[in-house]
Amino acid sequence: MKIIDAHSHWLPDEIINNAHFFHKGWADIEAQVKAMQEAGIDRAVLTYPTSDAHLKLGSISLVARIYNDNVAKILKRYPDKFIGAAIIPVDNVTGMVDELRRATEELGFKALSLASSYNGKYPDDAIFMPLYKEAQAKNIPVFVHSQIVNPIGFERVNDPLLTPVVEYIFDMTMCIGKLLMADIFRDYPQLKFIFANFGGATAFLQHRFDATYNMLRGINFVKDLKGQPTQFLKNIYVDTGGDRIKANFTLALELLGPQHILWGSDWPAKKDVASGIKVVEELGLSEQDKENILGGNIERLFTVL
Repeated sequence: MKIIDAHSHWLPDEIINNAHFFHKGWADIEAQVKAMQEAGIDRAVLTYPTSDAHLKLGSISLVARIYNDNVAKILKRYPDKFIGAAIIPVDNVTGMVDELRRATEELGFKALSLASSYNGKYPDDAIFMPLYKEAQAKNIPVFVHSQIVNPIGFERVNDPLLTPVVEYIFDMTMCIGKLLMADIFRDYPQLKFIFANFGGATAFLQHRFDATYNMLRGINFVKDLKGQPTQFLKNIYVDTGGDRIKANFTLALELLGPQHILWGSDWPAKKDVASGIKVVEELGLSEQDKENILGGNIERLFTVL
């Protein structure tokens, strides 16, 4: 059985030194390789955890260049261990597709890494459409991580515990909702979105989505989605983000089924990698379903692994 980590992080020193929260452990790729070997993990996707480094460095474009160039060195050093998800310069609309092409055609990246929002602008915005066209055409999966800078609710509550526990999760939930209402899931049916941490509270809200939509459609108060909300939500993918609560798996399984859930560790924020794998093995699923969650599903998302 192949185990592939769909949610892990690494940051270069230049970003760590210009950002809050992150420490040198986020730049220790050797520690991650060791942890992977100990847990029996074959490969790991490196996605951007989002940071506020652009505030000191001056631009997201510079952060994207620094991050992509440095991750490319890791991909070259460990070609069989890591899969890169590139970030793009959202402050340079005309350069976003160019950077994605540079990353995938020249630097060895196989995926795109987006944040759930950018200073209140969500990925349903028109500026992202050329990216989605490019990603769908070239079968480039899109990994979405919660925004930690000014997530939804931050202007009203800025708390060191409540912001990451509540606001990060609901920023992700709103991101998915906005993509749904903008018909992105319908208009780009072959585009593979992978949302971190079970996609926020989306699975918990699955029945409310349909019931409320049907009620509001009955009085012509909401646009016609051309299908039930969950009809489109079932096509997304989520990662487990190091979660070990079986109830969260149960909700995700009810909405998405075992073929749209990807195991992820959230390394190095969460370092108990073995427990995250163990909970999948104890869900009472078939051996095939467990193998899919732990690696088979994500392997099929990429054209070449």
